[in-house]
Amino acid sequence: MTDTMTNIQIAPSVLSADFSKLGDELASIAHADYVHYDVMDGHFVPNISFGPALMAQAQKATDLPFDVHLMVTNPEDIVPLFLDLGAKIVTFHIEAATHAHRLVDLIHAHRAQAGISLNPATPVCLLENIIEDLDLALVMSVDPGFGGQKFISGSLAKIRQLKRLCEAHKVHPQIEVDGGVSAANAAELTAAGATMLVAGSAIFKAEDRAAAIDELRLAAEKDLTTQA
Repeated sequence: MTDTMTNIQIAPSVLSADFSKLGDELASIAHADYVHYDVMDGHFVPNISFGPALMAQAQKATDLPFDVHLMVTNPEDIVPLFLDLGAKIVTFHIEAATHAHRLVDLIHAHRAQAGISLNPATPVCLLENIIEDLDLALVMSVDPGFGGQKFISGSLAKIRQLKRLCEAHKVHPQIEVDGGVSAANAAELTAAGATMLVAGSAIFKAEDRAAAIDELRLAAEKDLTTQA
């Protein structure tokens, strides 16, 4: 990352959307950067969300690329389903991956970006031997499984650790943060090293989603150009 980088990416999480009017919901976030699509299996996390069939329908309603976050026990079986749909980013959890390098290679073979996620209690050091192969590293700032949770404050230190790891390896993957993200803490997150923010309730609970995205982006980019 450079000191003058201000192109913070915003990825609204459709987990917080109203799926009875999915087309309208997606239209309301049209000037975000990605659609963040959480896949939950009821086993790795205590909830079930949605799968590839719904994503295929959602893709018809938006031109935004899909940032797919797999919260599943068996990512090696699930990753190909979303690669076949043309997901731009596919992220799986290090806690669930027996052969993480193999999965990253598979994602790259489909010309998609590969990401790995860390649960709140999972240390950054587990990415030491794979960080150079990643396009994205996702810090979960809540325990995954449900939307609308409170941000875990210790996540800021974890983001800083991840940024230092990237600097030590001279690589620049996106550092994504998911959970309790809002305009109130966006500046702290990006100051710590985050470059991509996932927000669900902060955007989809707002009456004006476009304004909520703008507010989050402006807050996230505040003071970045003046950092030394």
